[in-house]
Amino acid sequence: MTQNAVVTKIIDRRTAEVEVERGTACGGNCGSCEACVFQSTIRTHAFNKVSALPGQRVVIESRTSQVLGAALLLYIIPFVLFFIGYGIAAAMGLQEGGCILFSGLFFLIGVAVNVIYQRRKKSSGITFEIISVQE
Repeated sequence: MTQNAVVTKIIDRRTAEVEVERGTACGGNCGSCEACVFQSTIRTHAFNKVSALPGQRVVIESRTSQVLGAALLLYIIPFVLFFIGYGIAAAMGLQEGGCILFSGLFFLIGVAVNVIYQRRKKSSGITFEIISVQE
């Protein structure tokens, strides 16, 4: 998976800090939906194998499997647990309200597992590599 970025500073001989523009659901016209509540740029470290310099526009790459794994953990697991919770509650003979409450509890467990996992895994997140400098 590749993205455009700007080198903001050199960390060491092999690592640079890059700034990546975060994509928006409204296609960059934030005035039309006013849903953007998050920072519009992300700063991260990237392996600088092309010796890019601060201010240069570059293309960075990350392994697609890392991105898909993070998306699976973040989005899919809580919803799978939601439906598992509903199925367990229905098998226990709970009424509709009890099934919804039970499935909501399982969803929250999935979110809590994500939070705990991400806090412990901070150092080995998605890795980026600068693959080319743009002209």
